[in-house]
Amino acid sequence: MQFLKYILLFFVFIASSSIGKVISEKYKLRLEELEEIKNSLNIFKTKIRFTYSPIGEIFDEIGQQTKNRTIEKIFKTARNNLEKSSASKAWKEALEETSSNMKKEDIDVLLNLGKLLGTSDLDGQISQIELTQNFLETQLKQAQEEKQKNEKLYQKLGSIVGLVVVIILI
Repeated sequence: MQFLKYILLFFVFIASSSIGKVISEKYKLRLEELEEIKNSLNIFKTKIRFTYSPIGEIFDEIGQQTKNRTIEKIFKTARNNLEKSSASKAWKEALEETSSNMKKEDIDVLLNLGKLLGTSDLDGQISQIELTQNFLETQLKQAQEEKQKNEKLYQKLGSIVGLVVVIILI
């Protein structure tokens, strides 16, 4: 009976540590997603400026080139939504449908980009992309600070909480 108790306590400790690691991983994933969306917007801006490709084709190409699955899904969903709605609405729906590790502020910055997609001239769209990239730069700095501050904190906190629970239950 005592052996079973120690096994359960071990699993409580492992579960608590794992929860801490999962929470800390979200900070890393948010940073990766923001960096990838910023790179994708750079490709988007270049393609609009030099290739004059339709937005749907650009979304499709970026979706194929991106390394991050979440960002890939956003662009591919936007591409699919373009068939039944405008570019701005397709972009908004793609951001709302795709679950990501980005915060509401990050999503709001990206939603602002969609307001001019397909509705303004070439220079207006490029300006909006550049403005979005500037806002994303701020969000990236904030995400980096939060990652540095909180990543190790939650990993250690999960282990400490698990250890405290084990000590209490012994």
